[in-house]
Amino acid sequence: MLLIRAIVRPEKKDELLQELTAAGFPAATVVDVVGRGKQKGIRMGNLVYDEIPKTLVLVVIHDEEKSAIIDVILKTARTGESGMFGDGKIFVSPIEEVYTISRGGRGL
Repeated sequence: MLLIRAIVRPEKKDELLQELTAAGFPAATVVDVVGRGKQKGIRMGNLVYDEIPKTLVLVVIHDEEKSAIIDVILKTARTGESGMFGDGKIFVSPIEEVYTISRGGRGL
């Protein structure tokens, strides 16, 4: 199993969740976050905004679903045809175990 962490622009959140559901990935955890990337924030004159709003979408999937979900996120979260600086990142991490609390057992 894998944990997909996608950090995307907040205005892309609803569309991304809709596309993930349509692709067969309805389960997601969504968190509003702030941060900055390599650009060290946004500079406007003497002001620097270094807490840029973003949305963190977390999804746990089976290994063989990785390509499908990455494709959906890349297609949906990208701004415009070629993308823009600040569109976000996708991180993929292995998951050792999952327990479903309501069932009291192991597995998704």
